[in-house]
Parts: sequence; structure tokens; C-alpha cells
Amino acid sequence: MDRTVIKRSTSRKRRVLRVRKKLQGTTHRPRLSVSKTNQHIYAHLIDDEKGVCLCGVGTKGQKLKKSLVNARMIGGLIAGLAKKHNIESVVFDRGRYRYHGLVAEVATGAREAGLQF
Repeated sequence: MDRTVIKRSTSRKRRVLRVRKKLQGTTHRPRLSVSKTNQHIYAHLIDDEKGVCLCGVGTKGQKLKKSLVNARMIGGLIAGLAKKHNIESVVFDRGRYRYHGLVAEVATGAREAGLQF
């Protein structure tokens, strides 16, 4: 493998661990993890104590595939799922991404839908 690919991969892992070492999701306040690709956005609520994904939503889902979806809608949908699980507040995990653009839009959509973090 090329050395730049290895360096990029290790840098990404370090960034994720640097952000995640400060965050801990619990049963009452799970971690809202946001990830994205060039085409899709995903958001999951994760309980780190049990090591379980409570619920998740993404643009690749069957319900959202046919409609035009933006990042703010994903935030609203994950907040709706959190309300069904009786979750009022979460810990926001941006992962290796900057709090900018689509990641910030997911957070804004979740806040507008009533989720606190």
C-alpha cells in the first residue's frame, strides 16, 4: 500500500478516538453518532454501557430512498425515534468530521425537533 493511504487511515482513526474519548453514551443519555459518505448521511443513537445501537436512520433507508432528503430532516427523524424511546437528551458525537456543513445541519434538525445536547 502507498504510504499516504496508511497515513490517512491512521490519522482518521486518531481523530475519531480523540473525539470519542471525551464522550460516553449511557442508557438515559445515549450518544448521537453522525457519519456520512459522499452520497448518504447516517445518524445512530448508541448506548455505550451496553454496547447497543438503540435506533438509527439514514438516507439509504427504504422509506427515505424515494423522497428528497436533507441533513436537517435526518436530524428531525432521529429526534422522533429518540422520543419514541423516551430519550430527551443525548451526547453529540461528530466522529472524525468537523462540526460544519451536513454534520451541523443534522444537529440543528435534532435540536429543532426537541432533542437536547
